[in-house]
Amino acid sequence: MEGQGDNITKHEQLLQHIESLKVGTKISVRKLAKEMGVSEGTAYRAVKEAENLGIVITKERIGTVRVEKKPRNISDQLTFGDVVDIVEGHVLGGAEGLNKHLHKYVIGAMKVDAMIRYIDADSLLIVGNRDDVHSLALEQGAGVLVTGGFGTSREVKALADELDLPVISSRHDTFTVASMINRAIFDRLIKKKIMLVEDIVEGKPRLNTLKISSTVGELRELSLSSGEQRFPVTDEWNRVIGIVGRRDVEDLAEGQSIEKAMIRSPVTAALQTSLASAAQIMMWEGIDFLPIVDRNRKLVGSLTRREVLQSLRDASNQPQLGETFDHLIWNGFADERDEEGKLFFHGFITPQMATDLGTISEGILSTLMTLSAFKAAKDITGNDYVLDNMSTYFIRPVQIEHSIIVMPKLLEISRRTCKLEIEISHMETIVAKAVLMLQSIDHG
Repeated sequence: MEGQGDNITKHEQLLQHIESLKVGTKISVRKLAKEMGVSEGTAYRAVKEAENLGIVITKERIGTVRVEKKPRNISDQLTFGDVVDIVEGHVLGGAEGLNKHLHKYVIGAMKVDAMIRYIDADSLLIVGNRDDVHSLALEQGAGVLVTGGFGTSREVKALADELDLPVISSRHDTFTVASMINRAIFDRLIKKKIMLVEDIVEGKPRLNTLKISSTVGELRELSLSSGEQRFPVTDEWNRVIGIVGRRDVEDLAEGQSIEKAMIRSPVTAALQTSLASAAQIMMWEGIDFLPIVDRNRKLVGSLTRREVLQSLRDASNQPQLGETFDHLIWNGFADERDEEGKLFFHGFITPQMATDLGTISEGILSTLMTLSAFKAAKDITGNDYVLDNMSTYFIRPVQIEHSIIVMPKLLEISRRTCKLEIEISHMETIVAKAVLMLQSIDHG
């Protein structure tokens, strides 16, 4: 940090210090605060952010430890350690096996001779206080999750330690822990589906940059050799201070500095920004080049509009993984076409769409109209859109289990925008209506 200590906050200095620690080092908030000359509150906040970044973990009875950051999407499978966190459990034995992955879980609600057919290596048996079953599962190469807050025998703990297979105890009942694990698996699949900026940037070659002292001639030479049109401008600490492109210097002489032509304080994004958010930023700001920076605003990469759109198209062609709220809401609706070939949607109001008072949630109806607008606009133009603004009208009540029709009507379309009117009707009576303005992410 020499030469830049005054330019970054204590928080950033703490994070850099934690990153510099050897993998496996135990971290104490009190010791960290003393070493770095900060308050324990400041040290605690830095440790929590380091946890979010994936460079430290905190485990019960072990403490906070520096770990190697795992590559994103390294595995779809949960580890036994993940299960401990998910079910708010604690480890009774076999702690050395917490990093092992499990490929399935089995609920032990059957007789032992039937249960043994389902238990195999690298699985997890969810069962109550049945010590004989605990031993059986370990001997088959499976971990054990004991529900109801029960423990296990000393012999089972010793066997778990010998085989490096975890025995975990959770205060929750069997149904609850199974639901918690299922939810975690779905969440992991959804996160895997959502592409982040880092998924593209980390695979790109080294980025070409310019300094504020660079000349127009150097810019043109770099553009010819690299084939790129726009470049980030960085200071002596590699922090982004501007952007400049060939068009910006068309009227300048070769020996002139790029300083007057560059765009200062450009819009940037972080590695953890979702690709969809990056597309929205570029669309709203009217830009086609986005520098990617770390938490110190130091340059780590860049994205072009073409790269973002191509990656989004590739992602949309992948099979859907997991279920977001939007997907759950839309699950009961089918695409149909009228006599003129125009798209509309038919479905049913389910009990889950109701409020505590028994009325149908206005938020659900708004979501249905928004999703139908996106689908109708893409059907017309082939482009993907984001919502710019929306006016909604809730005209009549609609009941649970009513059959409804969602009918989009195109009002106006341009290269960048699409305006639609959406009507939700039941028995040919309009119950809700919206006018939406969508912005295409395929055009700047």
